[in-house]
Amino acid sequence: MNEITTLEFDKEVLESGKVVLDFYSSECPPCEALAPKFEGLSKLYGNDIKFLKIFRQHNRELADKLGVKSSPTLLFFDNGQEVAERLTGGVKRSEIIAHLDSMIPDEKIKSIKSLIKPTVTEFDVIILGAGPGGLTAGLYLCQAKINTVMVDIALPGGHVSTTHEVSNYPGFIEPQAGYMLSHNMSEQTKLCGTVYKVAVDVTKVDLDKKEIVIDEFETLKAKRIIIATGTSPNLMGAPGEKELKGKGISYCATCDAKYFVDKEVVVIGGGNSAVEESDFITRFASKITMIHQFDKLTANKQAQEKLLANTKVNVLYEHEPRSFFKDGDHIITEIENLKTKERKKLTSDGVFVFIGFKANISLFKDKLELDQWGYIKTDQDMRTNVPGVFAVGDVISKKYRQITTAVADGTIAAIAIAKELD
Repeated sequence: MNEITTLEFDKEVLESGKVVLDFYSSECPPCEALAPKFEGLSKLYGNDIKFLKIFRQHNRELADKLGVKSSPTLLFFDNGQEVAERLTGGVKRSEIIAHLDSMIPDEKIKSIKSLIKPTVTEFDVIILGAGPGGLTAGLYLCQAKINTVMVDIALPGGHVSTTHEVSNYPGFIEPQAGYMLSHNMSEQTKLCGTVYKVAVDVTKVDLDKKEIVIDEFETLKAKRIIIATGTSPNLMGAPGEKELKGKGISYCATCDAKYFVDKEVVVIGGGNSAVEESDFITRFASKITMIHQFDKLTANKQAQEKLLANTKVNVLYEHEPRSFFKDGDHIITEIENLKTKERKKLTSDGVFVFIGFKANISLFKDKLELDQWGYIKTDQDMRTNVPGVFAVGDVISKKYRQITTAVADGTIAAIAIAKELD
């Protein structure tokens, strides 16, 4: 695997055969997460596909010419032509493999796959999930000199990394951008010595054996496991929602609000997430219509007052969505008045859904004792019903789910484990 500059691009990429090129940057956590995967795959596929890296910050003109807007970005070429969709951000090993396999014959793929050797790595503790709870646990454990690995299917940070602003985290007088708060947490834990395995595919979780398989070939073993897998947004289940997800219906204001400058949007929900995210959306959209099933919002009073004072916002109380469909570039939301049963259609440029969350426990839910809402039950030390398995953060059964409560959970679990392993 070689590194090139703009001067070598034509010869090494456009005038070569099959090439995969990584535009990377310094001080870039996604780039750091990608690097070992890229290097490992170069050893497997390097005889058939050329692996190259280019430092984006020193080759900006070329990056701009190619339309590379973020780091890392992987580009796939065959005889000077791009042949696959670009991969960017938290790139998974399986995604790269799928692209590489599409560039070579089947017999070559079989030969390469035969070279993949399963590996086993042992740690004291595996933390499954890199949100605030998992990151805090990792920080306390590494400071206690306990060999710990952090595993996540995405990049570190959890929901905080996509929250536009955090105004109530202790120690900060001014509101903090969510991505910076989570970045600082992650860097602190990483610098302490916790090993990171992020943007990976979690293939198997065995809580009894304390084993986790990632990317289908690497087995991680430990003496203890901390589950910190967090939550995912609830879906409404209304006709059209699944089909329009990512095509007009969004669940992340920080990710997508910027695409609705001077446009009209519908927001479904009335709790803290809906109100806080709607406030953020008002920075971009010209009009917001909130659909809420109750006769009043359920978010905290201060957030409500701020939002309702904004002339861009209108709330339809005691209504629920019944279906969604596309009409040209617009989304049509059919809603029902819960009192009169009357239905009507709202036309907007997009829809944001904030109706709560569900615990991410699909890989191991049958082993754990859960509450009636599907969250993991723990004791005061964050132990689950499975010996040696702890759980922290939004995934556990508790009254309040906040960054601060997740951090507290991670602290408690790490101290309890440190005492057990001492």
